[in-house]
Amino acid sequence: MSVIKNWPWFAALALLLAFLYAVMPILTPFLVSLLIAYMGDPLVDKLEERGLSRTLGVIVVFAVIVLILAGVLAFLVPLISKQLVKLYGMLPQMVDWVQHTAVPWLHTKLGVPSDILDGDKLKQAFSEHLDKTSGAAGFLLAKVTASGMALFGFVANFVLIPVVSFYLLRDWDILVDKVRGLLPRRGEGAVVKMAKECHEVLGAFIRGQLLVMLALGGIYATGLMLLGLDLGLLVGLLAGLASIVPYMGFAVGITAALLAGVFQFGFELYPLLGIVGVFALGQALEGMVLTPLLVGDRIGLHPVAVIFAIMAGGQLFGFTGVLLALPAAAVIMVLLRHVHEMYKDSDLYTEQSAADEYDEPAQGLSVTAEGEYCLIKQETQDSTQVVNAAE
Repeated sequence: MSVIKNWPWFAALALLLAFLYAVMPILTPFLVSLLIAYMGDPLVDKLEERGLSRTLGVIVVFAVIVLILAGVLAFLVPLISKQLVKLYGMLPQMVDWVQHTAVPWLHTKLGVPSDILDGDKLKQAFSEHLDKTSGAAGFLLAKVTASGMALFGFVANFVLIPVVSFYLLRDWDILVDKVRGLLPRRGEGAVVKMAKECHEVLGAFIRGQLLVMLALGGIYATGLMLLGLDLGLLVGLLAGLASIVPYMGFAVGITAALLAGVFQFGFELYPLLGIVGVFALGQALEGMVLTPLLVGDRIGLHPVAVIFAIMAGGQLFGFTGVLLALPAAAVIMVLLRHVHEMYKDSDLYTEQSAADEYDEPAQGLSVTAEGEYCLIKQETQDSTQVVNAAE
């Protein structure tokens, strides 16, 4: 009956979801802006506590973010672009090495078929692609400029994200209060409690695992570059990004680094041991320093939940789904936690069958042994009788 009574609200919710699905292609900049505002709000709140106005606090936070991003990009972009161009040029050589060195070794040691890879066709495809694009930079430029609308969309997002982020961050507390004011009075407490739990789960993941990810990326990239690995920066940053899922960064990074090391150094022992040492050091620092310091014992997202959420979001909604994956996973985790508690308190879980009641031991009968005597205590509702019996 209550469902029929509240059908306008369900209809409005369905229309809202349909509208969001229809405008999904243009939601990406707004979701990125929402994430920036969510992450920047605690910093602005702290500046407000020190006496700054909300608007001035937002300007200060934006200035710091822009300076940090500008410095990081100015340092990393030239290095990464050089390594990408180098990797792009090395691909035919890598295919040749795999065809004439790795595959024969695998055929001799493990019996892998020697014709598993057609290296000539791959090298021909790489060569034709290089001739057409004149390097990785030309290939990227050709892709970007191939569509005027794509270029316009990129520029529009580049301008739109900071503007939307500024207004969302400035009015964040007002928007939160307005949303809370729209909640039904009867269910406000429960919804607010669940929202706080979602915030704790998602905040623990963002403040914890993402900081660990950045730290590990820096450690891996620095160590591999010091070892002289040509693709050290690229592999290190890739391993850091993959560390958004615990231990995946280690697996992806050490595999890619060893392959690049074998291609560059051959099977020399010391460079390969150095690569293993870099990743072993990173794992040790993560377990003993980074995770206890940055994550602690806060409840975050389970690694399996992170993997499934990202893959499902990307499969269903593309890049926008990837952006929504982690917040959605946090909400689902909190909901499942409440469903679990409701199930444990329900009659379905606590009710015992008649057979279980008959199998229970007799109440009030206990036997203890001490030396040669046995004390038997039999309790009833009216009296307690103690009998000492010798063996």
